[in-house]
Amino acid sequence: MLNFYPGPSKLYPEVRTYLSDAYDEGILSTPHRGEQFVQLSRTVVGLLKRKLNIPQDYHIFFASSATECWEILIQSLTKTKSYHIYNGAFGEKWFNYAKKLRPESEGYQFDVNESMPLDQFDISDDTDLICFTQNETSNGTQVSPTTILNLHNRYRDTLIAVDATSSMAGLNLKLIKADIWFASVQKNFGLPAGLAVLVCSPRAIFRAKQLAERDHYNSLVPMYEKMLNYQTMNTPNVLNIYLLRRMLEERPFIKTIESELTDRAQDLYTFFEQFPEMKLLVENEEVRSKTVIALQASERLVDDIKKRALQYNIRLGNGYGTWARNTFRIANFPAILDEEYEELKRFFLHYYV
Repeated sequence: MLNFYPGPSKLYPEVRTYLSDAYDEGILSTPHRGEQFVQLSRTVVGLLKRKLNIPQDYHIFFASSATECWEILIQSLTKTKSYHIYNGAFGEKWFNYAKKLRPESEGYQFDVNESMPLDQFDISDDTDLICFTQNETSNGTQVSPTTILNLHNRYRDTLIAVDATSSMAGLNLKLIKADIWFASVQKNFGLPAGLAVLVCSPRAIFRAKQLAERDHYNSLVPMYEKMLNYQTMNTPNVLNIYLLRRMLEERPFIKTIESELTDRAQDLYTFFEQFPEMKLLVENEEVRSKTVIALQASERLVDDIKKRALQYNIRLGNGYGTWARNTFRIANFPAILDEEYEELKRFFLHYYV
């Protein structure tokens, strides 16, 4: 089965070997307070910083998912409210969840074909955290590095948090331009679901210490204190952390990965523009995602394409949220091989003959 679903997506094929090695090395039953795990955690933190260009003074934590990161950040870094900028389902979900914890939280919704409108925001001085999704998986849009830089320059006194679930480990993110970045590993990392990487700047940790919120098991300050010794608060997903280590050891640096994904994304966008019955959901090239491609057509055609693709052992991503019925999505993640995309192209060319 060729899997182009945008998460959980295709695993690196080497994961099969890594799983066997983990069993043989005793990783599956190692105590998370023991030296074997501490060394594993220390190694993974170093690899993440080196391979993904994470600033050396930023702090790395492990969580269960990106959605758990939403909760940790709202609990531990907002005293009054957060401000959410979104154009799709996942950014909106983060906003709605924040309002349950901090009812005064505010949001601004913009259009999928629009760049983030920085001059339209009304962000008050008592806003603790500005939140947005760098790559909106639901509709195949992304926020450009230039826009993130401009947001950073405009609101220097406010912490900025970025959900990078569909871009971290695929794109060379300029992490120094925001205070918090996080992602689950079931997309560009090419690993099974059940682990998230949370990256925080020194400023974010300073703010967490000021608020000193310790009411929850995974509050950020105790998480920080444990990770000083490369340990976690709860028993972590040790197996996935081990898989993360093995994957990072064998993958190229992020600049190389981004270059390959960028070229392939452009090739795919050009390819799909030739079919008049379909159109790219995101018409504005400046805000198109490099890692999730969304295609729009009639509900009947979308349903037929997905069914026919399954007959050819090809799994396409369903539409999501507002676009659930009239779109399908294609992941452009590092674990998926070029020859698999060539097979995908052959399917569509055959479909339209």
